[in-house]
Amino acid sequence: MKFLRSTRPATVQEPASSRIDRRGLVVGAGVAGAAAVAAGTLHRAAVDLPAPAAPKTASTDGEGYRLSAHVKRYYETTKA
Repeated sequence: MKFLRSTRPATVQEPASSRIDRRGLVVGAGVAGAAAVAAGTLHRAAVDLPAPAAPKTASTDGEGYRLSAHVKRYYETTKA
């Protein structure tokens, strides 16, 4: 059986332009992937926004903060 010898020398180096092209492809794929993730996140955030809550109005029926006797006593104890 005969073995055919390759006509290419063993130490053939690739041209620099092909390395740059591959790097550009990898960088481009990374940028495209990041853009896809960002677009998906923005889309999900826009869809999941809760409806704005109605502003609370001041209660007129006496609910809320009241300055009672025990609150007055607390403020007296905290004076420096």
